[in-house]
Amino acid sequence: MKPELLSPAGSPEALRAAVQNGAGAVYLGWGDFNARRNAKNFSYEEFSDALRDCHERGVRVFLTLNTLLTDRELPQALETARAACRLGVDSVLVQDWGLFDLLRQVLPDLPLHASTQMSLFTSGACRELADDGCQRVVIARECSREDTRSICQSCPAEVEVFVHGALCMCYSGQCAMSAVLGGRSGNRGRCAQPCRLPYGVNGPARGRYPLSLKDSCLAGELEDMASLGVACLKLEGRMKRPEYVAVITRIYARLLEEGRRPTAAETAELEQAFSRSGFTDWYWQGRRGAGMFGTRPENAPDPKELFAATKAAYEKGGLRTVPVDFSCRIRAGTPCLLTARDDDGHTVSVSGPVPEIARTRSLTAEEVRSRLAKTGGTAYHCRRAEAVVQEGLSLSVSAVNTLRRQALEALSQARTAPPARREAPVPPPIADTCRAQAPRFTVSCLSAAQVSPALLACGPARVYLPLELLGTLSALPAADTQWCAVLPRVWRDRDEEELRRWLDHARGLGVTAALAGNIGHVPLLRDSGLALYGDYGLNVFNGRSLEYLRKKGFSSACLSFELRAAQIRDLPKPLPAEAIVYGRLPLMITENCLIENAGDGCRCDRPNALIDRTGAAFPLLPAYGHRTEIQNSRVLWLADRPDYRRLGLQYARLRFTTETPEECAAVFRGYLAGSAADGEFTRGLFERGVE
Repeated sequence: MKPELLSPAGSPEALRAAVQNGAGAVYLGWGDFNARRNAKNFSYEEFSDALRDCHERGVRVFLTLNTLLTDRELPQALETARAACRLGVDSVLVQDWGLFDLLRQVLPDLPLHASTQMSLFTSGACRELADDGCQRVVIARECSREDTRSICQSCPAEVEVFVHGALCMCYSGQCAMSAVLGGRSGNRGRCAQPCRLPYGVNGPARGRYPLSLKDSCLAGELEDMASLGVACLKLEGRMKRPEYVAVITRIYARLLEEGRRPTAAETAELEQAFSRSGFTDWYWQGRRGAGMFGTRPENAPDPKELFAATKAAYEKGGLRTVPVDFSCRIRAGTPCLLTARDDDGHTVSVSGPVPEIARTRSLTAEEVRSRLAKTGGTAYHCRRAEAVVQEGLSLSVSAVNTLRRQALEALSQARTAPPARREAPVPPPIADTCRAQAPRFTVSCLSAAQVSPALLACGPARVYLPLELLGTLSALPAADTQWCAVLPRVWRDRDEEELRRWLDHARGLGVTAALAGNIGHVPLLRDSGLALYGDYGLNVFNGRSLEYLRKKGFSSACLSFELRAAQIRDLPKPLPAEAIVYGRLPLMITENCLIENAGDGCRCDRPNALIDRTGAAFPLLPAYGHRTEIQNSRVLWLADRPDYRRLGLQYARLRFTTETPEECAAVFRGYLAGSAADGEFTRGLFERGVE
């Protein structure tokens, strides 16, 4: 089956460009809760018009509600989805677990698509969401052909793949760089794109762009994707101009229709429309490295001739019309009857006046067919027209024209009528049953040496250690604490056998719980016998997200570190909640190894840092699978801010990364004493929050 082509519509004009150039569906934002809040987006009237115009032409419309939401914002987001559902939107794209769960309860017939912001890259994660009622999953841009094949084979939901456009350096949904450095959250649709700035790796930022990936172009892989079972091919670009949308949609639609690879001329047009030092397909090929990176000068000119010709074509209209078959019957003594049929199963009939007896010239079937074919200025074109006309009758030209117009209007009403969908009452407020008077401290460490007797003497309630580290240990220190395994934030299906072996080993060491930062960890851990705790990678932003995790078997969860103190305080807690109160906040996790890309070979066993234009150094830590995690340049310090202890948290985490064992113990003692920071620090987003 041919995949659906999904085009971006950041504005009404971009939507027109996409539809006229062959999009099978469009995705767009209406309201404040979408991942491209800086795009023009749509008003209510524009959104309603877009649904009617698209459905009339057989184009589906997907609404993006794919940002994290506070408890105060959830009701408004629900009302936006409810209004869109009543208007007949074809699906809603979501990121937030609380909104996802709420929509499944209140609007059970509304199709939901899991946003790539949910960080989906394994079969288990995709199956988990399919089981929870997701119709489609948008998998990570970093997925290779083999990853995609594995997911398509085992996931009952439709699989959507990004095939063209910008690549984020970080896994979508896991990037906090814009939020922490500038207060503009990518998870809230406000990314400032700090990845496009110059940086150095273990050296000054001198015209190097180690975080700026080229745009992806998989135009040559469409037939292969169809054979794998990919249901939808997504074009990125809601922030791009309408002419760009028109060019890429036209070329990809043509390639899909004709079942071929792009010509050299088509590839050149794609590059002219927009590229960063060319394109890359390395993620799809299972490759990574410095060859994937590129930049685009700020003053790079637009292709004026290409864009002008493209705009003239889609503004003229008529590029996209729906085939319709007419059947007309004109008999003496009965009203004339016209039936119109489309290819989507809609059939309508309208009747007109009773024909008169001809006084001079009789009406012919050919004249009727000729009149029915005049569909200019509508969304339709006449493919076939049949007419049965009894001899000796007369019917005015205007009567036939009126029949045709009424039939097309009736057909449009049938094509654009919203489907009947159930609505259920809004569930009661979330029970705030797990609010604590003061939190107990937990610690996360990256090395066995950091778990020193001095640290354990401080009395942590939990100690979190990487699962891959636990796999190398023969014993754990004797201590009155709970030992917890931290699963890798990013992995693939092929890694799960190894992860299960390590989990078995960890249980033998005395580990009794696991920290899950991805929904794909749930099926991995469901029958493990370990308590399930949620990590920050799940982006818990509201009480309904906690409730969703509680129903999935979680025993506690770490809240997003993008929340302000007041938001944490007001968040209902149906599940014991944890927050990071000390440490270098993780800004990115990347598929590429930044150290190896710098050209000096992989030196992940030594200290490494990303250096920005101000000279600030962001530690680069190795992550499972030869990936890189970028840490903030300054540590979060809240020990001297006792208000963090009055937010209803059960646990407060001290996140140790680059610290020595002595520094770890000293920090813990400092938090027990409520000490001021010694050296440079940040309050993170505890006070200022994010846009």
